[in-house]
Amino acid sequence: MTAVKNKRIVIGITVAAGIALLGSAAVFGLPDPLKKQEPVAMIYEAEVGQLTGTVVSQEAEGFSGTGFVTDFTDEQDQLTMQVEVPKTALYNVWVSYRSPNGNKVAGLTLNEEPHGELVLQPIERFTELKAGKMLLREGSNTISLTRGWGYYDIDYIKLQKTKPKVKHQVTDQLVNPNASAEAKKLMKYLVKNYGKSMLSGQTGLDNVSWIEEVTGKKPAIVGFDLIDYSPTRAEHGAVSYEVEKAIGWHKQGGITTFLWHWNAPSGLIDETGKEWWRGFYADSVTFNLEKALDDPESEQYKLLISDIDAIAEQLKRLRDAHIPVLFRPLHEAEGGWFWWGARGPEPAKQLYRIVYDRLVNKHELNNLIWIWNSVLPEWYPGDDVVDIVSVDSYPAPGDHSPVINHYDNLAALVKDKKLVALTENGSIPDPDLMKAYGAKWSWFVTWQDEYLTDGKHNSQDLLKKIYNHPEVTTLDELPDLFGMKKEADKED
Repeated sequence: MTAVKNKRIVIGITVAAGIALLGSAAVFGLPDPLKKQEPVAMIYEAEVGQLTGTVVSQEAEGFSGTGFVTDFTDEQDQLTMQVEVPKTALYNVWVSYRSPNGNKVAGLTLNEEPHGELVLQPIERFTELKAGKMLLREGSNTISLTRGWGYYDIDYIKLQKTKPKVKHQVTDQLVNPNASAEAKKLMKYLVKNYGKSMLSGQTGLDNVSWIEEVTGKKPAIVGFDLIDYSPTRAEHGAVSYEVEKAIGWHKQGGITTFLWHWNAPSGLIDETGKEWWRGFYADSVTFNLEKALDDPESEQYKLLISDIDAIAEQLKRLRDAHIPVLFRPLHEAEGGWFWWGARGPEPAKQLYRIVYDRLVNKHELNNLIWIWNSVLPEWYPGDDVVDIVSVDSYPAPGDHSPVINHYDNLAALVKDKKLVALTENGSIPDPDLMKAYGAKWSWFVTWQDEYLTDGKHNSQDLLKKIYNHPEVTTLDELPDLFGMKKEADKED
């Protein structure tokens, strides 16, 4: 039987005393607050915070202060820091952490409200990670790190006053020099709209009528999946009508986006818990991407190419119907849970560039607008093959914070020269908070099933607010980008 840890709540010293422990700003290399420089950074040592289930330790090297906080193992475990600020303002937040046990995610709360997640990359020594921005109110605030995936260590948090960025440098130039007129028109609209309004989106055409019933509106974007066109799924009898549905959506005047849950070209384990239909997950296949890419003459490499060619035939149907597609291949690669990301960044980037080259230069699919879907710089395949950067966000149910940490990191990744989108989400960011934080997401696309309808991730009142918000664009508010509304009027 697993031993159950004794739980305790330790109330740390006051914030004033905690700051006193840090010594002067100069000791930590911070700006002299008497000089007109950047706002002074404030560091709060984790060991002086309020510990719930967690403990202070010194069993690692490189921490500051007198220790660090560890033992984030049980669901209720957390660290809470009380911070004082002179007036209501935005603050940049950094967290010093170590994660010797692999990829981890920590939950964030601000004043007892959910505030997104913090992705912690594997690292043995303490390192400082930017955690985005927080809108702190004048006086006392609480910032908590909750367990999330657990098994990481926290050394301190650091705050520095900032303000949202106003101007962007995004252009509507597409990476494909032969991009279709329809793709260029869509991109021009997205760039013109960027920072003014967030486009609403939903995965699955079948969910649109439910949204309309609840909110009185339809989303501007619908997300479709090429999953069942994957050859190893078709071999097992899978059938898809996603292209037909996308054509129908286009006729309504909506914007179309596609991802591809790519069932591995071979090596499906196909046993209980690792069935053939789970063939896009790394734990359900034996396909080795790195090995396949090392030998272009191998059967595995040829299967990669034939799979891409099979998908090209479906995308050609959309091209021939003059439908521009926001195309997002190899999504969530840096997570490692899909086979295309399981071997690290280099094979994933190489595969992405192969997909781009094959679809654009071999199959002349000039209707595609290319979306990359990872945040970390080492995973980025390059400005020459990416039109839009994005992330998928699944915070705690009911967490409608603006996902500002991912937004800022993506904007920095592309030097604010490309659009930034929220290509999948559970709980939808609150547009009012987005405005306050300067999180200018180009669009959101809510995932289906419980994320849409359970009332926990997104209540119906929240959906009504968002779909009727003056800074959220719905289908009826889209311009007639493709002439579909004129056609509908003629039919009427």
